[in-house]
Amino acid sequence: MRVPFTKTTLPNGLDVIVHEDRRVPLVAVSVWYHVGSKNERPGLTGLAHLFEHLMFEGSEHQPGGYFPPLQEAGASLNGSTTTDRTNYWELVPSNAYRLALWMEADRMGWLLPALSQARFETQLGVVLNERRQSYENRPYGLSQFVLMDHLFPSGHPYSWPTIGHPADLKAATLDDVTSFFRTYYHPGNASLVIAGDIDTALAIRTATELFGEIPAGPPVPAVVPPTEEMPTQRLWFEDRVELPRLYLSWRSPALFTAGDAELDLFGDLLGNGRTSRLYKRLIHDRRIAVELAAGQTSREIGGTFQIVASAAPGHSLDELESAIY
Repeated sequence: MRVPFTKTTLPNGLDVIVHEDRRVPLVAVSVWYHVGSKNERPGLTGLAHLFEHLMFEGSEHQPGGYFPPLQEAGASLNGSTTTDRTNYWELVPSNAYRLALWMEADRMGWLLPALSQARFETQLGVVLNERRQSYENRPYGLSQFVLMDHLFPSGHPYSWPTIGHPADLKAATLDDVTSFFRTYYHPGNASLVIAGDIDTALAIRTATELFGEIPAGPPVPAVVPPTEEMPTQRLWFEDRVELPRLYLSWRSPALFTAGDAELDLFGDLLGNGRTSRLYKRLIHDRRIAVELAAGQTSREIGGTFQIVASAAPGHSLDELESAIY
């Protein structure tokens, strides 16, 4: 599959990528910042995900929040944070493309004047509640936190969860958050994609007009992870769950390096769909598992490969592990 596009870089460092497709009267706008939880540090985790929330609250020229104006124009929108990047996207009718670009530019260049202590504390509470709902009060929800903490050495940027540690979030100050934004959320550390029912030259002109005056920002500090090798470990984590679950996890190649694509395919062969090797043999034929998954999680510094299986009633995790191997 080939997706034709035009790419240009503005003088302030912002990469602008335009894909023109006139078949449907919609335009997709997406801004990716090259910052995720890996750019944090021990004792101050969770800031990248916190900004995913704060950047929807409003900016200097749009103080009333980002959802109402875009939704009134017929848009769908959201954002997400991973270990390596944060993104924001809007899918808008063609005649609302400028609104989406204007709002993205305003929060990139003029977020901090609207970032008050009250907004910071409100979204901090939202994030802490999200952690409780999505992880602490969900069956098996803390298992990945435990695994990453043991797969990677202390201080490694993948050893802490993207949503952060509660104590770190509660200890963060408005100054900490402001400094984090100035370091990472600027044109020199971002990419803008405009795709859909729009003329390429017009899209580039509009992006230049709206984003061009935003300063490039400082060079982003490099992330240098510890190189310490971790020993093979067997962990037992007790939780209030109905069925025991087995996690087999390995460190694996980084994104786009040798072995990464092969492990994506390997994960599909093992655990994706009813015809996959593990599903057919463990769930369908032997009925010793009730659910399973396998896959490569590709990340910038290093990946993880994982096989996860829940034991059927009357069967043990040792039996599952033996069958998987």
